[in-house]
Amino acid sequence: MNADHPSAEGKIPESPQSYWIESAPPSSFPPLNENIDVDYAIVGAGITGITLAYLLAEKGHRVALFEANQIIHGTTGNTTAKITVQHDLIYDELIKNFGVDQALLYYKANNEAMKFIQRTAADLHIDCEWSEEDAYLYAQTAESASKLELEYKAYEKLGIPGELVQNIPLPIEVCAALRLSGQAQFHPVKFMNGLLAHFVKAGGRVYEHTRIDGKVEQGDRQKIWTMDGKQITCRHVIASSHFPFYDGLGLYFTRLHAERSYIIAMKPIADYPGGMYLSVDEPKRSLRSVTINGEQMVLIGGETHKTGQGEPTYEYYQNLERFGEQTFGIQDIPYRWSAQDLLTLDKVPYIGPITASHPNVWVATGYKKWGMTTGIAAALLLKDQLMGQENPYTELFTPSRFKPDPGIKNLIVENFDVAKQLIGGKLEAVSRKADSLGLDEGSVIQINGKRAGAYRDTEGKLHLVDTTCTHMGCEVKWNNGDRSWDCPCHGSRFNFKGEVLEGPALQPLPTIDYDG
Repeated sequence: MNADHPSAEGKIPESPQSYWIESAPPSSFPPLNENIDVDYAIVGAGITGITLAYLLAEKGHRVALFEANQIIHGTTGNTTAKITVQHDLIYDELIKNFGVDQALLYYKANNEAMKFIQRTAADLHIDCEWSEEDAYLYAQTAESASKLELEYKAYEKLGIPGELVQNIPLPIEVCAALRLSGQAQFHPVKFMNGLLAHFVKAGGRVYEHTRIDGKVEQGDRQKIWTMDGKQITCRHVIASSHFPFYDGLGLYFTRLHAERSYIIAMKPIADYPGGMYLSVDEPKRSLRSVTINGEQMVLIGGETHKTGQGEPTYEYYQNLERFGEQTFGIQDIPYRWSAQDLLTLDKVPYIGPITASHPNVWVATGYKKWGMTTGIAAALLLKDQLMGQENPYTELFTPSRFKPDPGIKNLIVENFDVAKQLIGGKLEAVSRKADSLGLDEGSVIQINGKRAGAYRDTEGKLHLVDTTCTHMGCEVKWNNGDRSWDCPCHGSRFNFKGEVLEGPALQPLPTIDYDG
């Protein structure tokens, strides 16, 4: 076992696998192999795409849902699946940047989304393991406790029924905590599977392994194409593909950045007291319970960093394991997985027309790790907008907004970081050779004087790719936790064969032939 993997006494599984996906595998669908004409083409089959597809099909519209890889295998299938309006320390900041009225609308939109999930699961008889829980933000330092007090004051201004308390049920010493009752947790894939079944029953069409090529031809009817040239004609195109598959001169690559976070499912020695928790201090720690094979376990998440940046990725899982051991004691860790999230300049999602000049192309992105409610809120808002109905949340979420504070500062910071990564990657010295790689090990190496990405699989086969990201030319880095090549500039990800896992890149990394 090489140094990139855990020690022999560690309990972390060698390969990543989401419990949600493994316990409720989504149905499989064929790729698109013909030209089609529909009312709505939805690109991206996660929580927003599937929910919106269901809502439109139930109204009798012809809807096609496209997924570049497998449905629900993105962030929706790799979340912690908390359903809450308590989105970390957000409301005090929203009041400062957007004002009280808009901050209140953010709360209401997410609260309505939470009620939609509960109501829809009951109406459609979807057993999604819904469980009402108290949600806690907890502070372990005086500095973070003062931030929590400001957040509580924001709750009071907005009428959010939170309570400032001095202790939490967990065996963790805290300075203060903010409790919000009436929140929930669920099994996200079971819920999505239920909506998907009703969508298909209503005549909806689903196509997997169908990547859209990044162009939209506008007119009375919009036209988009798959990477292998199949044409989709429609009234409206909706990009719910996490990073928009089409930019429309909206410069989304300058207004979004990608972050990864990590989750382990562990069987504790000490009993878990219930509730959902998130630390205010860094490193973030997120906790909730889950029942796996009849046994109560705990999901521990955190260790956020920008995609393609940070420490060797397996160390993040090990940090979560150490926290779990110290807090509860660990008997077993049957699952581990990671997720990718996009953040906007002002931390509020972009939902609406992709640009003012593209009224029939829509986008939903930038959920900042809270997609279980904001993803549903996006579907509900887009449904109204597509139907020509007024919605009170349109202005708040419009992608065309720009708040000078904090927008200008964050725009400069994010794009300076992109430039730094682009230049740094090109100048990085590489001396390692292919023959130094052990089994199941990846690294940037040098071949014939040139940079290359190499992974030697468990059978000893060497997989070589060009490390230049096909989006904008940054140099990708090896992710040893997920066995992928990740771009530090805009978050594109590729598997060890070079195939695209996540955009904005559309083209795979070129493979390299090597006889050595």
